[in-house]
Amino acid sequence: MQPLLIVGAGGFGREAAEAVAAVNEDRPTYELLGFLDDNPDAMGTEVDGIPVLGSVASITDYSQAKVIVSTGHPGFYFSRKRIVERLGLSPDRYATLIHPQASTGRSVEVGGGTVLLAGAVATAAVRIGAHVVVMPGAVFTHDDVVGDYATFGSGARLAGRVTVGEGAYIGSGALIRGSLSIGAWALVGLGAVVLEDVPAAEVWVGVPARRLRSVELPADLSMAGDAS
Repeated sequence: MQPLLIVGAGGFGREAAEAVAAVNEDRPTYELLGFLDDNPDAMGTEVDGIPVLGSVASITDYSQAKVIVSTGHPGFYFSRKRIVERLGLSPDRYATLIHPQASTGRSVEVGGGTVLLAGAVATAAVRIGAHVVVMPGAVFTHDDVVGDYATFGSGARLAGRVTVGEGAYIGSGALIRGSLSIGAWALVGLGAVVLEDVPAAEVWVGVPARRLRSVELPADLSMAGDAS
């Protein structure tokens, strides 16, 4: 059993832990050691019966453990990249977690640190980058390309040949028409129907989706640009 740490003991961290349990029921794979979280009130407690072992910095005490960074809500979806850059771990330290009830085609590529929860579907020749969060029921169809650190809410659906840039956040139930581009660090609101390209670092909402405002990016956030 491979030792595993989950960075972030919030909602997504708890969902990732449940995915670990499901993977182990299907085939024993991971020994989940616990959570790491910088919330001082969480340290020394348990979350859903799983211990919070210490701060993120204490990862140095677990040099043999694989890692998943499980942070990033729509109000501050930059945190996952910030934490990964802060940790400075080699790519092989990150686990790729695919729930046994997710469906991935033989030609699908999924990067390190990425989590696909139950019901996620990736059909054919889909490329999903590193540290991507895919909530239940999200669907990727043929030839979609997803950049690192992107986030997909429950039930988000992409038609074929869609490109999603680094760090973009696609809200629950959003629909993306085929062959479109969603720019880096853009945010697509829940239930939006996207019929045209979304530029980088913009918020788009509605049916059909329209620009609402710019995203206020943190000054220290490096932008690698769109997936390619």
